[in-house]
Amino acid sequence: MSNLLANFIVFRTVLIFLLLLLFMGCKNAQDKGQSDIRTEVKVVGALRNVMQHGNLDDMIDLDTINNRTRLYGLGPDSHLGGELLILDGQSFVSRIASDSTLQVQQNYEVSAPFFVYTTVHEWIESKLPDTVKTIVDLQGHLELNSKDLKRPFAFKLTGKVAHADIHVQNLSKGTQVGSAEEAHQGQVNYAVKDEEVIILGFFSVDHQGIFTHHDSFVHLHLITKDKQMMGHLDKMKIDQMELFIQKNIP
Repeated sequence: MSNLLANFIVFRTVLIFLLLLLFMGCKNAQDKGQSDIRTEVKVVGALRNVMQHGNLDDMIDLDTINNRTRLYGLGPDSHLGGELLILDGQSFVSRIASDSTLQVQQNYEVSAPFFVYTTVHEWIESKLPDTVKTIVDLQGHLELNSKDLKRPFAFKLTGKVAHADIHVQNLSKGTQVGSAEEAHQGQVNYAVKDEEVIILGFFSVDHQGIFTHHDSFVHLHLITKDKQMMGHLDKMKIDQMELFIQKNIP
């Protein structure tokens, strides 16, 4: 009887030890998984180097980004020859054709002199006040309501714009650039009216001249719902839109 009791005690001790090992293994795997999906906005190159110093050389090939699941990003096309936008893993390129028409295609075999991108694992829907109608309004709203958030972060707007002005870079190959004015000399402007659109943006108060202009905390690209127009957003008047902000994952 005593041997049976002793064997039972040994068996119970081993079982408890094995269960503890299993628990610790699961916890480590969970912690590793959380680490793997942490929120991080990545920046390659710098806007000021392109616009002010004429560094138009490609800093990133988009097809070298391996994990494209839930990927979002934006920047100019190679040598300022168009605009780039990645939405939920889909890469859109807008360029001006020889007959001056705007063409939007899906393509990862493109490059950029600067680019900002991130993986968005979850969006947090945020109420957009009726008073937010313009880019300036939106920037002020984000600045005021994101003080407790990890910056920089991605955000998007979906819905209808009453009016929006976008541009697409169209610099001739071989053109030398020494100022912002020269960098924008080939751009073509377009107006979007009463359209359903998706707007992707990145917000930061610390990246002026890196991925936002020196007088702004946001960089925005707009694409129409029918995917026929896409470009850098310069101005807008919001009709009815929903705001989504990237959820922070430490």
